[in-house]
Amino acid sequence: MKYTVITGASSGIGYETALAFAARGKNLVIVARRKTELEELKNAALAINPELDIKIKTTDLTVTENVYELYEGLKELELETWINNAGFGNFDLVGEQKLTKIESMLHLNIEALTILSSLFVRDYADVEGTQLINISSRGGYNIISNAVTYCATKFYVSAFTEGLAQELITTGAKMRAKVLAPSATETEFAQRATDTDSFDYEKGMAKFHTSKEMAGFLLDLYDNEKIVGLVNGRDFTFELQDPQFTYVNSPRFIK
Repeated sequence: MKYTVITGASSGIGYETALAFAARGKNLVIVARRKTELEELKNAALAINPELDIKIKTTDLTVTENVYELYEGLKELELETWINNAGFGNFDLVGEQKLTKIESMLHLNIEALTILSSLFVRDYADVEGTQLINISSRGGYNIISNAVTYCATKFYVSAFTEGLAQELITTGAKMRAKVLAPSATETEFAQRATDTDSFDYEKGMAKFHTSKEMAGFLLDLYDNEKIVGLVNGRDFTFELQDPQFTYVNSPRFIK
């Protein structure tokens, strides 16, 4: 029995992605801090396919020890796909940002994603059909005013995942790594980034996608051989593309 792991699954893109994979008959490990929301997601997924095995993992991935404990707790399972969706943003000038929040953002967006990606690759790089999908952002390819630090974390996600994807290909691994770069999406992202209780996307954004639409785009990327799936900032169309960053082969990895 194989499983798809989705972090940040309690809402937004992670929630809808879990339902999309459930519709494909995929057993799930859903990960987030909020147990009630995960239980609701489990029930919704089972309503789609009652035959699925769905495991709930409640944890705070801003804490390094929890990241290792999460992965270690899945050692008994056979994993097929790992989706690092957990992350959050921040809108502030660099000189005015709350550093305790920034510390947590760095731990989650960069550290947790890197550790979980590395452990998954270590165990499954040579397993046919495995995929790692990391969620970046259009802010991982463009620097947005008032969100410089957030964009920097997502530039890391984009560069790390694109580089890993090409490293896997170069070394002859069977796993594929891919990066999804959404633009404005109707999730809880804006609320947490602005430290507000609510955000009206209809009033605050000229264009945006729903979480369900973005989950559909993620499936398009999952089904395709391209490494990058990103939203075009001009017309908001979704595009499957080759890596955006230059990758230089080192002689050490050429076989």
